[in-house]
Amino acid sequence: MNNPYMAEWEGTLKKIFDEIDDYLEDKYGYLYPLHPARAQRGITSNKSSDGLFNIGAAFSAGFGSKYGRGWVVDVHMVTLSKVPEKIKKEIYIEVTGKLKHLLEEYYPGKDIKVAKDGNVFKIFGELGLEFCN
Repeated sequence: MNNPYMAEWEGTLKKIFDEIDDYLEDKYGYLYPLHPARAQRGITSNKSSDGLFNIGAAFSAGFGSKYGRGWVVDVHMVTLSKVPEKIKKEIYIEVTGKLKHLLEEYYPGKDIKVAKDGNVFKIFGELGLEFCN
């Protein structure tokens, strides 16, 4: 299905993730070596294809979730190095805070939330995509 509203939402989400990617690359990008098969930051035309971070989200129907359907956020560090749990947790907290702020900025007045749902983070709420059922 080619839904223009869904395409717009996902395009905006990509812009938000690119902003968060830039922030993380500036703050943490020098701490760990890239995977040998990974391009240096800024080499490709897509931020998810280069640098230390790849941030994205995938739609979840929400079966078994206390929040229902939404987008599960994925933050991946593309390195072979062992990243301490403390650093991973710090990064997720920062991603969650920035994501909340940017969703409010891009979608003022909407009731869009970001919360931990089991062992993942999820974007859910008033996404304005009810017509996509």
